[in-house]
Amino acid sequence: MRLLPGPLRRRREPAPAPTDGRPDGDLRKGHEAVALEHEREAARERRREAIADVPIAVVGWLDERTGAGPFLRGFLYRKVPKGTNWFYTLGSATMFAFISQAVTGVFLAMYYRPSATQAYESIQHIQNDVFLGQLVRGMHKWGASVMMVLIFLHMGRTFFFGAYKYPRELNWIIGVVLIILTMVMGLTGYLLPFDQRSFWATVV
Repeated sequence: MRLLPGPLRRRREPAPAPTDGRPDGDLRKGHEAVALEHEREAARERRREAIADVPIAVVGWLDERTGAGPFLRGFLYRKVPKGTNWFYTLGSATMFAFISQAVTGVFLAMYYRPSATQAYESIQHIQNDVFLGQLVRGMHKWGASVMMVLIFLHMGRTFFFGAYKYPRELNWIIGVVLIILTMVMGLTGYLLPFDQRSFWATVV
């Protein structure tokens, strides 16, 4: 059958594009939502990278002014020998406990009164009136006990593992001196509140 010419001829219309059944407006909104989510994810990734660069910038700033870069790199990136276990961390734990005692001790010393009549009152003032005083005193009090336990465990580990032998005899001697000083400081520190318990415990 021959088609008629002119306006009566049927024009071939292009086949409609396949869709998933949603209107064109919904498709555009979906694409915009996906693009927006990609932009948000990229922004979050940029923020994470910026935060990750902060420690590097701080280390670079310190290295430029102190020259501590080689020490920090050797300390942070040192390869741990095979066979190392948690017993070898007792020395570092003891050092951390000592630093905590020193920092909290300086804070307490600013408010403590070394007097037989005012020592206990100054402790109560720290406990009840000073901001975070109770927390700092608790850290100092219990930190002293933790440090004693850690230092004895560290010395025991050194002895039973034979780490005091040649060429580490000097380390052992220094450790013995430090444990004696720690015991003396613990005894004198226990007396500082100067209440009945601390007084008679020190006397006995």
